[in-house]
Amino acid sequence: MPKEWTKKQERQYEHIKDSARDRGETSERAKEIAARTVNKNRAQSGQSKTASRSSTDDKSPQQRGGQRSGRRGPKGPTRDQLYNEAKKRNIDGRSTMTKAQLAHALGRD
Repeated sequence: MPKEWTKKQERQYEHIKDSARDRGETSERAKEIAARTVNKNRAQSGQSKTASRSSTDDKSPQQRGGQRSGRRGPKGPTRDQLYNEAKKRNIDGRSTMTKAQLAHALGRD
């Protein structure tokens, strides 16, 4: 973590990273999501030396909530995320299940 981060920003980074890992993201992707979120918040509050216009003039990541994540159509967890949860719960036959079947087996329909 950069030395410019406050203790609160370090805690936020860890929380976001852990949340992303729990959703099934890889550790590298989880670190990237967490760092981007904290750095955007720093830019919006004027703590960074350089900041893009989209960082300072846009909604905060917490307000935006994935509105521009590039996904179209139905939202929700991916098949791989559902599969990882089914694996944790030791659900039989998960490897051959579709996304809908996994969601049903996990009680998410």
